Amino acid sequence: MKFENGVATTAILGAVWVKARSSNKDGNCVEVAALEGGEVAMRNSRFPGGPALVFTQGEMAAFINGVKGAEFDHMTA
Repeated sequence: MKFENGVATTAILGAVWVKARSSNKDGNCVEVAALEGGEVAMRNSRFPGGPALVFTQGEMAAFINGVKGAEFDHMTA
């Protein structure tokens, strides 16, 4: 099944949502789930039923590489 950006997370049946071990106890984090077609869904953990963004594996790899390369560090300052 193909999911589009903004899909309600409740429509992604059987998704196993994962959050980083370093997430804070208040639940302020993002969660990701692998989709059947190889894409990755991402949602805000504070709104688990809200919309999810859907990324290809290539898009996720580019994002993760940017995070590892400190390209987004200025967003948390």
